[in-house]
Amino acid sequence: MTRLNLFLALFCLLPLATRSQTIIESTHKVLASPDGNYEFTFYQKQFSDETKQMYYTVSFKGKSVIEESELGVLIESRLLEAALAIPNDDYRIWGENLDFIGDEKSSSDQTWKPVYGERSEIRDNYNEIVLKFKKGHIDSNKALQGDYDRSRYYMMNVVIRAYNEGVAFRYFFPEATNGLFLHIVGEQSQFTLPEGTMAYYERWAQGPYLLLPLKNWTDECERPLTMKLKNGLTVALAEAEMVDYVRGKFRLSKKKNNALQLSMYGCADVITPYLTPWRVIMAAEKPVDLINNNDLILNLNPSNKIKDTSWIKPGKVIRSGLSQSEAIACVDFAAERGLQYVHLDAGWYGLEKNIDSDATKVHPDKDIDFPALTSYAASKGIGIFVYVNQRALYLQLDEILPLYKKWGIKGIKFGFVQIGNQHWSTWLHNAVKKCAEYEMLVDVHDEYRPTGFSRTYPNLLTQEGIRGNEEMPDATHNSTLPFTRFLAGAGDYTICYYNDRIKTTHAHQLAMAAVYYSPLQFIYWYDKPSMYNGEPEIEFFDTVKAVWDDTKALDGEIGEFVTIARRSNTDWFLGTLGNNNARRVETPLLFLTNGQKYVANIYTDDDAIKTKTKVKITRLIVSDKDVLQFNLKPSGGCAVHFTPATKTDLKKYKSYKKNQQL
Repeated sequence: MTRLNLFLALFCLLPLATRSQTIIESTHKVLASPDGNYEFTFYQKQFSDETKQMYYTVSFKGKSVIEESELGVLIESRLLEAALAIPNDDYRIWGENLDFIGDEKSSSDQTWKPVYGERSEIRDNYNEIVLKFKKGHIDSNKALQGDYDRSRYYMMNVVIRAYNEGVAFRYFFPEATNGLFLHIVGEQSQFTLPEGTMAYYERWAQGPYLLLPLKNWTDECERPLTMKLKNGLTVALAEAEMVDYVRGKFRLSKKKNNALQLSMYGCADVITPYLTPWRVIMAAEKPVDLINNNDLILNLNPSNKIKDTSWIKPGKVIRSGLSQSEAIACVDFAAERGLQYVHLDAGWYGLEKNIDSDATKVHPDKDIDFPALTSYAASKGIGIFVYVNQRALYLQLDEILPLYKKWGIKGIKFGFVQIGNQHWSTWLHNAVKKCAEYEMLVDVHDEYRPTGFSRTYPNLLTQEGIRGNEEMPDATHNSTLPFTRFLAGAGDYTICYYNDRIKTTHAHQLAMAAVYYSPLQFIYWYDKPSMYNGEPEIEFFDTVKAVWDDTKALDGEIGEFVTIARRSNTDWFLGTLGNNNARRVETPLLFLTNGQKYVANIYTDDDAIKTKTKVKITRLIVSDKDVLQFNLKPSGGCAVHFTPATKTDLKKYKSYKKNQQL
């Protein structure tokens, strides 16, 4: 580094207070959400050295969410340097020295119906402003009138949206007549939180959570990142529509206290026109409101591109052993117990990480006959899923898709996918698109976290990117997930029931099927049909759904407990997950239809029950006027299935009594 460059680098690290600064009034823009609760304020500052930098702040109901933070993109391009004839120190930072040339405002309020989801209808209501900037020397008056030679200048827009559910911003590079190539090496996207903020830090997608202040982190933090502010708000930072780009996480700023910097996995190479992923900010007075507003991620993605979606069928699934007899036993169990799929996991075509393993053939030591198996399963209304490691997917995808369709297989679970950099992100999403061409459903496992791609290609039913029952986490972790990981989208937790390694009660595992959203819901991950011994509470797994008409997060605190109710047609399913400690929970039933009586089929832990699982079933008549009260065991939970009561039900079951303990 030259002395001059070293001086410039050190100068940029000086506290802003040592450099005089003035807000450029023409750039001061305030965008409010339709309900007025959110305000996103944007402005540029002019410094004494004539440097200009973009900043923003965010507030919610008058409380600070994001304090003054930088915006911008770091670009490295010899083509850009030559085209604009600007010095090396200038062209890399695309939040600095941009000239504002105008803005466009718009609003949208519409509803759309997902192919499946947590709700059957989603409202997409926002206000938007597009702020337009240019790099290079241009007459601003001519620019505002469109009277300029675009090929001589480089353009960048900042796109900002404000929803009632949160705010989001991204960068847009309009098409350049010279087809400008961009080598994006980073973003200046910064998130400065109020002093005293505590974060639910998670180093990797399948990692544990630690509640930490914004200091002394050892590494990056996963997204979504949920935080507690001293002003009482709960805030989440997330990413949406990350498709042909680089995965972003969060790291502590080296220059500013209480500030997080977007940390990209690597560089991105793009050609204009190009949109970067959305950076999403959500705030709530109650933590459960983040869950109720999670449609924001889907709204920030393009609409469904699959014309015929009749073959996309969500459902519940059991994992089978790798033999024909075990698979047939699972098919029979699935048909009896109201499941929709049977999955054959790693190993059916050989060692999954061995380059010699051929995913077009069953390994010689396995007696699986897929055409016969899928035919038998179809006769019972059951579909077959198979696991394929990314090594085989990368080498054989064009071969296996027509073959699997011929065999009658309904879906593929992608295993050990590479994630993070632009190449593998693009490969993965293109693979999902190609699967759609062959009417193949997809479940992506390991570190991949959703950013809303399932709206555009709903054959991607679910994904892991979660510390689920493959790691057997404790109940405190489980009661943290709805406020963190599940804000991003569906999660394949792989629920277990009979396995001796689970660290929770069995009622807790039952409740997961209602609390955790996954359109492909694994229920018996480490279990076998032979483990079922007529436990009556299994009826909850039999009847619970994988997708919903409505969802309401009712109550909860991060890492302590959560209660979520979900509706399918006229039935409601409710789950409550406690943490490692015992807890008393009260649940008002205001979500039930007014004036309608329901049978509440209630599943709670009870050591007096003489079964291995020790789950008690209570059936009571309830209405929306009632408040159920539960005494949860340590690591416990409860599940409830509400069905509209018939006249026979009203005669058969007792009504719930006030203050009755369950």
